[in-house]
Amino acid sequence: MNISVVQSMINAVDKPAIFIDTQYTILAVNQAYRDTYENEVVLGNSRCFEISHGNISSCDNHGEDCPIQTCMQTQKATSVMHVHNTEFGKTYCDILMKPIKDDDGITIGFLEVLDKIDFATTESHNNKMIGSSKPFKAMLSKINRAAKADISVLLHGETGTGKELVAKALHDASSRATQPFVVIECTGLNENLFESELFGHEKGAFTGAIQNKKGLIEIANGGTVFFDEIADVSLSMQVKLLRLIETRSYRTLGGTQQKKADFRLICASHKNLFSLVQQDLFRKDLYYRIAGFPISLPSLSERQDDIPALCQHFLISGKVRPKKLSQAALKILCEYNYPGNIRELKNIIEQATLLTDDDVIERHDLPEQVNESPELTVSTNFSDNNSIISLETLEYQYLNQLCEHSNLDIDALALQLGISVRTLYRKLQKHGLKYE
Repeated sequence: MNISVVQSMINAVDKPAIFIDTQYTILAVNQAYRDTYENEVVLGNSRCFEISHGNISSCDNHGEDCPIQTCMQTQKATSVMHVHNTEFGKTYCDILMKPIKDDDGITIGFLEVLDKIDFATTESHNNKMIGSSKPFKAMLSKINRAAKADISVLLHGETGTGKELVAKALHDASSRATQPFVVIECTGLNENLFESELFGHEKGAFTGAIQNKKGLIEIANGGTVFFDEIADVSLSMQVKLLRLIETRSYRTLGGTQQKKADFRLICASHKNLFSLVQQDLFRKDLYYRIAGFPISLPSLSERQDDIPALCQHFLISGKVRPKKLSQAALKILCEYNYPGNIRELKNIIEQATLLTDDDVIERHDLPEQVNESPELTVSTNFSDNNSIISLETLEYQYLNQLCEHSNLDIDALALQLGISVRTLYRKLQKHGLKYE
């Protein structure tokens, strides 16, 4: 293929793009790519990893996946999430790599197109997701792909994993970014209040409705609506929500006129919605309407490599004078389980910053649940089928050890176990145990 033809093709791409040969040498480049990096591109001489990373060898030698290697093996287009050194600092880029073949079907090079990610970073930054671990990068890739479409997105993740931040990233990276982003908290709203908040109400619709009020759906017109903890919506309200999504129309409470709704739908839940569907606690038809593009948010325990960067962010973004973590303190923070995920880590750093009188946070400055995390084991032997014991027995053994060895108070213990204090007391009572 003639290079001039390739150059014309690249010039037509509205994102940073290059054409490289099998030895990583840049043979064609568009202006958007040149404008992205401080290093000058010399055609026929510069190699892609030198420009984007400042490295002297390919990305696979520096801890990142190399898309060229995958393209060579599969002979198909592939994509990876990389961190590039751009004029704006370290920037996430979703890279699309496509093999280019000659008339004989032989691969002569690769087209690389970069999609810069503005909603995430590897360093401290307010209102951006922070991380560099593999689970974090995999999540970023899904967010970036979903943001480009108007498809309904369902976010699933444990409490404290940052579902609202992900929803905002989806909105900011979409074509609706300049329009409203409206959050609807589903937890704690009774049916009448939920309907009034969602659709608005007319004057006199109910006692206390002394004037007309716009609903959140109307306020969000043209933008994005984020239903947080959608599993908490009652079955009767789920019917009305389903109608809204299907028809894109609604009526205010006490009103008769049909109104049109134009919004992008994002929902989130820490509960397993599909399991609730199977238990008839959540409508199946609504589930498939909102779960057009499911995204699972990894827990912080799955993102241990991100903990140091998150600690640094919370240290310098706090309202008190920034402090540092000792190596011992950082080590135990990286080993802790975080049942409350990122939100819990932020609380831990804020508490430790207030507790220490020095400029360095030591291990003893960290809250009790971190320092006194129970490291208990339950005796099991799987050498033969006869050694398998019931889950009830395992639960008793573990709770019994906790009663004997844990120094946490009952609230902190329940938090670490990921259950409510009421549930913990019920389990202790079932097994005839006392926690003192």
